[in-house]
Amino acid sequence: MAAVYYVGVDVGTASVRAALVTREGHLKRAAQEPVSIWEPHPDHYVQSSREIWEKCCAVVKEVTRGVNKSQVRGIGFDATCSLVVLDQRFQPLAVNQDGNEQRNVVMWMDHRAAEQAARITGTGHGVLSRVGGVMSPEMQPPKLLWLKENLRESCWNKAAHFFDLPDFLSWKATGSLTRSLCTLVCKWTYCPPVGWDVTFWTAIGLDDLTENNFTKIGNVTCSPGSPLGDGLTQEAAAELGLDFGTAVGASLIDAHAGGLAVIGADVKGFRLPCEGQPITSRMAMICGTSSCHMAISGQPLFVPGVWGPCLSAMVPDVWLNEGGQSATGRLIDHMVKGHAAFAQLQEKARQRCPATGDDGIYGYLNDHLSGMSSSCSAVDLLASSLHVWPDFHGNRSPLADPALKGMVVGLSLSQTLDDLALLYLATMQALALGTLHILEAMKEAGHDIKTIFLCGGLSKNSLFVQTHANATGLPVVLPQQTEAVLVGAAVLGACASQDHGTIQEAMAKMAKVGKVIEPDCSLHSFYQRKYKVFRRLVDHQREYQDLMNTFGTECHSL
Repeated sequence: MAAVYYVGVDVGTASVRAALVTREGHLKRAAQEPVSIWEPHPDHYVQSSREIWEKCCAVVKEVTRGVNKSQVRGIGFDATCSLVVLDQRFQPLAVNQDGNEQRNVVMWMDHRAAEQAARITGTGHGVLSRVGGVMSPEMQPPKLLWLKENLRESCWNKAAHFFDLPDFLSWKATGSLTRSLCTLVCKWTYCPPVGWDVTFWTAIGLDDLTENNFTKIGNVTCSPGSPLGDGLTQEAAAELGLDFGTAVGASLIDAHAGGLAVIGADVKGFRLPCEGQPITSRMAMICGTSSCHMAISGQPLFVPGVWGPCLSAMVPDVWLNEGGQSATGRLIDHMVKGHAAFAQLQEKARQRCPATGDDGIYGYLNDHLSGMSSSCSAVDLLASSLHVWPDFHGNRSPLADPALKGMVVGLSLSQTLDDLALLYLATMQALALGTLHILEAMKEAGHDIKTIFLCGGLSKNSLFVQTHANATGLPVVLPQQTEAVLVGAAVLGACASQDHGTIQEAMAKMAKVGKVIEPDCSLHSFYQRKYKVFRRLVDHQREYQDLMNTFGTECHSL
């Protein structure tokens, strides 16, 4: 019997990847292409939907090269929750004043709409209860409002289609305008089974989007993994190098695809606290440029500062809460590469393993930290007097404050490689304590999370993983396939092909446990203290802001 395959396509922040995946969830082949990011103004990050699609076609052709196309039963797409703007003829429209129409994607991390987001929050509208009470500039309503207020003639009045990037990809593949519930519920305020709330769009000044039954932002929806249209169109099949009619599953946001690939894994025999417990005792954590913390529940749970509850946004008929950190891998890179000793680190890493280049710097730092600690003490203790507040790009959860900034306490005049290693360690610990902060907020709202299932690029960093286990006190499960997000995208294709009856069935058969990292219980007291410092840092930052705001008010009154 001929082998059966599914293709998963993942559009991340800076690259497009594809994988050929078996029925059992094993990766046979993977490929990757970079995509451009432009920053025309501070806090403006844009991309090209045309370039992204071209790179999707290139990587799919690469992973299916030499494979009988009839063996590829389905394809699924995931992507960042960026905003794609097209005109009536489905041609791109510029989303910045520079007028370059090929740059028609407002990226997820674009914070240009912070003021619009604050105004939307100020309305106090009921839909905000499903986004933690605060509208984030990373969501689509404030970005849409910004475009209307700043690019009315060149963009807004010409726009006929606003897509979340995952939905744009499935439209390119099938011609179907059906939107995934994942994108609309998580980033656009859609709420099944009621649908769009007309009063919300009217209250924020975007009532024109309600015209023609919300045709510009989508009026037909389906659950992730549902088959779209008649599968690949003739044009898309030719561009992707696949057969016409190949099944296409409704898409997912990239983090949710990672969650799909890990949270349903069979844990029998691993002696985990979630064994024999409902899947709601697990949290999926997807860590790359940013991080997402995905918890599910049988009933809707409202968590202050955490997005959701969202019905059928990841797993059909189950509620999702999504916490997150706006800068994770990006923050680590920022701290390490901006340090005075970075050039020395690069040289040391290259001397040890010339082939890895910059990719080897974090392995070298992890080993360097081990060498700095004594044989009888844990690496974690090295950062006892160095503390970081990690919200250099604002806080997504659970404080939901995009205005927060990063903090570092405990610096000296020294700028050696040892100092760089310690700053790297303290940053790791701050990110792990941020995860603990999110977990506590979820627990207070009714979640009972016993195990973390972690995937994404940072899951390959052993120090990052161990630090999260130590700081949270929970075991961390790593997937058998390190490229779990790609497996999650392939699950969508498998479900659309109807080789699996449901997403839950596909998850159970294609997601597998690879390794379990247990927390070091001897560090419990250390992290309790470290967490108290962590929480005080943000209190101090807000106190400083209040002091300076008072000064500004006094000056204005003089």
